Amino acid sequence: MSHRVLIVDDSLTVRMDLHDAFTANGYATLLCASGEQARAAFAADGFDAAVLDVLLPDADGLELLTELRRTPGRSGVVTVLLSTEDEVASRLAGLRTGADEYVGKPYDAAYVVARVRQLLGEAPTVAEDRITVLVIDDSMTFREQIRDLLEPEGYAVVTAPSGEEGLRIAADRRPQAIIVDGVMPGIDGATVIRRVRLDPALRDIPCILMTAADDYATELQMLDAGADAFVRKQQNLAIVPAKLNAVLRQSADQLPIEMTGSLHGPSKVLALTPDRDGLTELADSLRAEGYDVVAAPRIEDALDLLAAQPVDCIVLGLGLDGDLGRDACRRIKDVPVIGETPVVMTGENDDDMLACLAAGADDYVRSGSGAEALRAHVRTQIRRKQSHDESRRIREELMRRELDAAEERAARQLAETRAALVEELEWRNRELEAFSGSVSHDLRGPLQVISSFAEHMLDDEDDPLSPEARRRLGRIQAAAGRMADLVESLLILARASRGQLRRESFDLTATAWQVVGEVEARDPSRRVAFHVQDGMTADADEGLVRVILENLVNNAVKFTGKVATPAVEIGASGERFFVRDNGAGFPAGKAGELFRPFARLHSADEFPGTGIGLTTVHRAVERHGGEIWADGENGSGATFWFTLPPAADATPPADRRGQARRRG
Repeated sequence: MSHRVLIVDDSLTVRMDLHDAFTANGYATLLCASGEQARAAFAADGFDAAVLDVLLPDADGLELLTELRRTPGRSGVVTVLLSTEDEVASRLAGLRTGADEYVGKPYDAAYVVARVRQLLGEAPTVAEDRITVLVIDDSMTFREQIRDLLEPEGYAVVTAPSGEEGLRIAADRRPQAIIVDGVMPGIDGATVIRRVRLDPALRDIPCILMTAADDYATELQMLDAGADAFVRKQQNLAIVPAKLNAVLRQSADQLPIEMTGSLHGPSKVLALTPDRDGLTELADSLRAEGYDVVAAPRIEDALDLLAAQPVDCIVLGLGLDGDLGRDACRRIKDVPVIGETPVVMTGENDDDMLACLAAGADDYVRSGSGAEALRAHVRTQIRRKQSHDESRRIREELMRRELDAAEERAARQLAETRAALVEELEWRNRELEAFSGSVSHDLRGPLQVISSFAEHMLDDEDDPLSPEARRRLGRIQAAAGRMADLVESLLILARASRGQLRRESFDLTATAWQVVGEVEARDPSRRVAFHVQDGMTADADEGLVRVILENLVNNAVKFTGKVATPAVEIGASGERFFVRDNGAGFPAGKAGELFRPFARLHSADEFPGTGIGLTTVHRAVERHGGEIWADGENGSGATFWFTLPPAADATPPADRRGQARRRG
């Protein structure tokens, strides 16, 4: 589907000129002669780009642009302002209002079309599925003969009647091959090929040069100009497709980077000099090359424009005494980014040349050298900058590729390392399971034998023991019992640290009452006031949560052993659960040590235990992606808080053992 361009201008000549230029390039157009017609088009017609005249009989172009930007669905339309008011202030007003481009009259229709195509971001070729060939020849008959010859072969053919027009079309369309006549009015075929070879965007395009000359010297001359192949017009024209196929096979693949701007494409030049007559002459000589020229008499205007819109080259006149031009050059070169724009300065003699180059100018042209010399120097500087930009893009692309390759290597190494770690972890888990089995069977058995024999000897009435012997056997039996409790605690810790979580929603209140019942059954003589909050639920592994509650409730009961009216509360506050007691508490500032294996804040004689219970609780809470911490103070009870986030919210928590809070 072709793009549609809205053209608003009160001049019928301008409307038809732009209409012919856009339709020749495959665009559809919508023509309006007044602001009223334009407003109607804004509301009713669909278009992708708009060319607006700034001065209309019934409207102001800037006001129309503002209305266009505010019209629903039109804010992204590519907009070019066209005006005879080419002062810098007018350009800045248009650009700041929201224009994408501002072109002064007299304009170059080819420039306007090429700039719109560039702003629309179109692919440079005519047909995406066909190879595009540009045929440049001043003979319409010959151009059509080549078209008739190549189109049946599947090529898309674009033609140009002159070398100058051919270069512009090449910059705009970016063909895959060029066929050019050797002798033409204006610039000849050899010159066209030389300019193509000097253009960073076009220099790799294969070129076939055709001529009616029949001598060997001409052939060598044309090939030296940079042609890839040579065809005489006297030969059978069937040779042309064969030569074309051959040069296309030999063309090198390009790096997949952003296309460099073409030297012969739409370029903008800023001309700056205080001499009004000299400024007009300078601008006219550059427009003859097809540049869009912005004329500025003051450096302040030029800097304002450069800040709003970049240009491809800057031409500076020195002024009467030379100081103004050098000062302007220094000020431009001192501005970041803008200072990279090539600056061509003009002067009268070698002293001026040295002063200009010392001021930072990139090139120098004598004032009396003529318009062609100035155009050649501007062309050279634009080409140099484009070559630099192309090299930078290639370096950035190569660097990006290297970074991608490095990231890929790093990711592969990380994956291999992870796989090795997972394998080692699985091996260690198997070793841990084997160790747990060994603890379960190999240690429990001997401990049971020791405990049983000690009990049997103590109960044997046929062979009474002395009091000292009975005391020693009692200590052996007690130590065996403590060892058995420690083994059991280690097994519970191992089970809490491994195995698959079986998450489900369950009634935490009911589970807590079951744990309380089991704790009470172990010591019916103890009277502890238990309170469990109603309506608590959790999304977790119920077995591990039971382990958490058993250890915390047992701890709470143990540490309230010396309290006259012991009380234990199990509840929730928001998403946090807690177990609170009114027992011995723990020393202020020591909460972080509670969850370390075998850590004790009270003596074993005062409050016996293995020192593994809270470590087991910590592991079980971490398995759920939660956190656990404690509040308390010595002699004032303790509260243990923990969270059990749902599976979707669970993340491995930071170690909070050293950050546990204390509340007095």
